[in-house]
Amino acid sequence: MENELRAALTGVRDAFARYPRRAVLDGCPHCKGSVLVDEQDLFSLTISLGTTVGTRADVKALLPVLFERLLAADDLDPGIVLGKLPHQEWRTWPGREQTAVDAYLDAVWRSLLAGHPSRLGSFTDPATFLDAARAADERVDRFLAVWDATLTPPADRHLADLVSGLSFANQKPSVLGDWLRRDATRDRLHRAWERDHDSPWADDLARAYDLLRQ
Repeated sequence: MENELRAALTGVRDAFARYPRRAVLDGCPHCKGSVLVDEQDLFSLTISLGTTVGTRADVKALLPVLFERLLAADDLDPGIVLGKLPHQEWRTWPGREQTAVDAYLDAVWRSLLAGHPSRLGSFTDPATFLDAARAADERVDRFLAVWDATLTPPADRHLADLVSGLSFANQKPSVLGDWLRRDATRDRLHRAWERDHDSPWADDLARAYDLLRQ
């Protein structure tokens, strides 16, 4: 999985290499004025990048840095970073650039599901990733289909965590909520409990299963 992540980051760097990284970004004269990138806290920069600071080309130039930082540290908000994409109309970008972003998202998602507990820098768990994917205007069912096909103990444990962490009574209708409420999800948790009933996490699987039966 680490190889897939490295390959995805390389793909992002290659796809956006033609956009020069500027040391000084033009900012709104009424808000920030010019911004020295090296002197700016990266989290603060992500908040204004592409809106009051910098251009679409600057966003593209910094994507490799931001995507790598998301995996290496916990000081960025994935929703803020990926939320830049819709504002920059990223589904109108050249195919190579869209493919690189898609490959990155797919690699991160599969890596999160591969271990439990899982943490990739700022992506603390699958729920955090799905929230960020929605911020990018991505259809979450794309990632839920991968979860359906990943029939492993770590993926099942993540599923139990997500079910146990939701308040279904207060949950608004959503693709994720409908997916969790399926008979197939409940049956999967039961099979996982049968497989792992002697494990330390068996009670977590059973608790999630019972929640979906209510």
